[in-house]
Amino acid sequence: MSVRITVKNATKRYGEITIIPDLSIDIRNGELFTLLGPSGCGKTTLLRMIAGFNSIEGGDFLFNDKRVNDLEPGKRNIGMVFQNYAIFPNMTVRKNVEFGLKQKSTAKEEIRTETDKFLKLVHVDQYADRMPDKLSGGQQQRVALARALVIKPDVLLMDEPLSNLDAKLRVEMRTVIKDIQKDVGITTIYVTHDQEEAMAISDRIAVMKEGIIRHCGTPQSIYQRPTDIFVATFIGKSNLLDAKLKIMDGKAVIAFDNGYRVEAEHIRNEEKKDRDITISARPEELLVNTAEECSEGIEAVIKDSVFLGYNTHYFVRLETGEEAEIVQESKIDSIIPRGTKVRLTLNMEKINVFDKETSLSLMTGISHSLELPSEVRSGEVQ
Repeated sequence: MSVRITVKNATKRYGEITIIPDLSIDIRNGELFTLLGPSGCGKTTLLRMIAGFNSIEGGDFLFNDKRVNDLEPGKRNIGMVFQNYAIFPNMTVRKNVEFGLKQKSTAKEEIRTETDKFLKLVHVDQYADRMPDKLSGGQQQRVALARALVIKPDVLLMDEPLSNLDAKLRVEMRTVIKDIQKDVGITTIYVTHDQEEAMAISDRIAVMKEGIIRHCGTPQSIYQRPTDIFVATFIGKSNLLDAKLKIMDGKAVIAFDNGYRVEAEHIRNEEKKDRDITISARPEELLVNTAEECSEGIEAVIKDSVFLGYNTHYFVRLETGEEAEIVQESKIDSIIPRGTKVRLTLNMEKINVFDKETSLSLMTGISHSLELPSEVRSGEVQ
């Protein structure tokens, strides 16, 4: 049976050091939910609190409506997959997968049936009688996944499960994990520092920094409308440009120092006031124009270019001294030479605008109150 997980006002301290100050989150029944962030942000600590491996200094942890704070790990009915696989080296693949069922005193016939089922599900049934040292890293991780799932846990917890694999295997295994999670329908919490991995597998992502969830949402919403500059720069690449927001005839206008101005239609009404801002424009959201093509824009010089077939990457230096990377669809026999003066314009449907002082988004479709504590909303935490 899969469960809904609710964390209310969780606190974790080690002595005088607070790792998680006050964290709340709801994880839906059957979803693949990823905790994403840099090393030391508290994501593994939170996972271990949910598992029961770490003490809880404050708050409530609920599986459906059952409080599990004081429930020992063995009674929470969780399955875990670790970074280092943690399969028993002295047991065959089959015996590794059978282990949890035997601990539950499951009938022999059911053990055989369920083990065969999950060995086939993760595509390692042909290696059932092999020892772990005869398997590749990806095959060992598949065994670990089968062992975690065969006991039919309410929750599957995965802590950096792919970080020890090479790049090709990581891509292969994230597809395996996503497909199996959907087949089984189990609530899964997945910890990673790899943004691309999180984007590829998750139903929703919680981006964490210093024990605080800075943004929680779908991969698309986090990429397209990040809640603050940290999220904008942590997820994918972003060019950050300084500008001013001016209200002219009731309209929000982005103004650059060289006089280039452009209307911003997606600023929240309550945020429409003159202020210093930071523009976040992903490489595909800046457009390169030659002087002949465009009479206004942000002036820049091409430093270098890399032709990658369908796209060309341009590296430019702005007149302000800022540098930016731009990805533009390649044109036939037309790569702009190094040293060329160009003008950059913005894709106004896709760029994001942040308050310079607080680093928080001014865009429509953003709700800070659900994700950020008051000290973050006020700009005291950066």
